[in-house]
Amino acid sequence: MLVVIRGGGDLATGTALRLYRAGMAVVVCETAVPTSIRRTVCFSEAVRLGETEVEGVTARLAALADLPDLLERGIVPVLADPEGACIPALAPDAVVDAIIAKRNLGTRMDMAPVVVAAGPGFTAGVDCHAVVETMRGHYLGRVIYDGAALPNTDVPGLIGGYAGERVLRAPADGVFRGVKRIGDHVRAGEAAGYVDGAPMVCTIDGVLRGLLADGVPVRRGMKSGDVDPRCAPEHCLCASDKALAVGGGVLEAILRLSGALRRPH
Repeated sequence: MLVVIRGGGDLATGTALRLYRAGMAVVVCETAVPTSIRRTVCFSEAVRLGETEVEGVTARLAALADLPDLLERGIVPVLADPEGACIPALAPDAVVDAIIAKRNLGTRMDMAPVVVAAGPGFTAGVDCHAVVETMRGHYLGRVIYDGAALPNTDVPGLIGGYAGERVLRAPADGVFRGVKRIGDHVRAGEAAGYVDGAPMVCTIDGVLRGLLADGVPVRRGMKSGDVDPRCAPEHCLCASDKALAVGGGVLEAILRLSGALRRPH
């Protein structure tokens, strides 16, 4: 079974890992300049570096002609193709929108026999066949076959007793430059990076779990970093509980809607 995933960020990568380990062939479509924060666990890094590895699975920047060879070798191809222009040529069994843009950026039900979308901005039965809940809490990872996910609240989920305080946002419009690295221990008041001379300051103590790559254009208020108060650097090297929960929901939806998993009565 061939699945195209739109998006290569942390939730998309956790989803790709679930599908890959279930025996599916996975192709990832990303932008030419990814804005992923948790870069150490994002297949989107293949666009910037040429190749990356997450939990033992290799992803490589590719052209359409490279796909048969890479898939045969168990490597996840990553295309700089934000519009999903490759989808008609590939004719995949399923398309997954895991961009997490909080709105639909062009995904349609007719893109594949099974189309699954993660998070708000989609309605099952309108622009996709199923929606997977991405909000932390009781419904995380649940599959919705009729209706939409919970609306976006713009408030990050609670981790280690902190929610919005965890997120680092660009202090100005400009180009981002980091002075810390993912996995570093940071303290409140320390600068994790700068945007044209303006510091992006941490508001809590913890481990820097995510940080934009140098040279990425940002706008003021854009999410550009993430501090984890649980202070476990090893968490920076593996997919999160949220990413794997969402991936599990996507896997369920693809199997059920493709007929591989019978819907219970």
